[in-house]
Amino acid sequence: MSTEQVYIFDTTLRDGEQVPGCKLDGKTKLIIAKQLDEMGVDVIEAGFPISSPGDFQAVQNIANVVKNASVCGLTRAVKKDIEVAAEALKSAKKPRIHTGIGTSDFHIQHKFKSDREKIIERAVEAVAYAKTFVEDVEFYAEDAGRTDNEYLARVCEAVVKAGATVLNIPDTTGYCLPEEYGEKIKYLKENVKDIDKAVISCHCHNDLGLATANAIYGAMNGARQIECTINGIGERAGNTSLEEVVMIMKQHPTLNLHTNIKSKMLNEMSRLVSDSMGMGVQANKAIVGANAFAHSSGIHQDGVIKNRETYEIIDPAEVGVSESSIVLTARSGRAALAYRAKNVGYELSKLELDKVYETFLTFADKHKEIKDEQIHEIIKQSNL
Repeated sequence: MSTEQVYIFDTTLRDGEQVPGCKLDGKTKLIIAKQLDEMGVDVIEAGFPISSPGDFQAVQNIANVVKNASVCGLTRAVKKDIEVAAEALKSAKKPRIHTGIGTSDFHIQHKFKSDREKIIERAVEAVAYAKTFVEDVEFYAEDAGRTDNEYLARVCEAVVKAGATVLNIPDTTGYCLPEEYGEKIKYLKENVKDIDKAVISCHCHNDLGLATANAIYGAMNGARQIECTINGIGERAGNTSLEEVVMIMKQHPTLNLHTNIKSKMLNEMSRLVSDSMGMGVQANKAIVGANAFAHSSGIHQDGVIKNRETYEIIDPAEVGVSESSIVLTARSGRAALAYRAKNVGYELSKLELDKVYETFLTFADKHKEIKDEQIHEIIKQSNL
């Protein structure tokens, strides 16, 4: 059965870099951008060119070197922003300007002190102006998650008519429930004239821990671009995690969706971003966390040793991890001890294993984890 592509829009270098203390220098941004391009990302949001001379230069440099992906620059619905972004993107093979404005009543009334009709006018003007510089114009309806669907559809219809090629529907505050966000995408698909002229994009934040679920529900209801970051980094609680949405689609073929991401590069990419930004990945992070393929419970270890798929739905090699990890702790059983002992050169009979296991438990009660070198000491003290 044929599947439909979901485009991966990576905003690690823009939204991800907005994390306090995670500023990257120009050289590091180039390294990350090249790696993202090699990994198969469809769009790289390289920065917010008008925000600083450094950001302008970074976007310009990335535009010079990226070979395959579209290179995108963020702007507000302000002419000067758009002009500066267009200048930064001049050398890009596939330039994209990402412009937009807040559409929720919270933004319209409190941030812009405006009204709905004027916001539509500003949105149309921004898209039309961006279109004079590049063909590929993405429009973001900031706080779309809290924008009523009927008004959001009016905004989307107006900017598509003005030439928008991508419609970004951000859950800016991470407020939506998955079904609610999916329904929003479905409503737009069914109620916006000429919606087929644009790609609907999901940009979900993780304030309630629902960014990945919301993005997937969006794709299930017709969105064909997901905006995400490596390791899920980003403002406040972060963004949709690239590695999570990619592997969800890969592991669930019934969704009939695919990406062009080379998943075997995910672990390496995660390490690169983590090390570059000085922002550690939590150990239990899905897909790329240190414990994602680690097993310390005796029951789990026995199952994985017999057949990996008893407790692992992803082959570690698919995401660039060499193998599953059997971690020896006081909760480990004989099967795990025998497995690890064999790895360091000991073939233990059942009687030998019983004897060694008693010594092992004494060691394990005193240590969080038993390392390979301690296995030799355990064997020695067991007087085999």
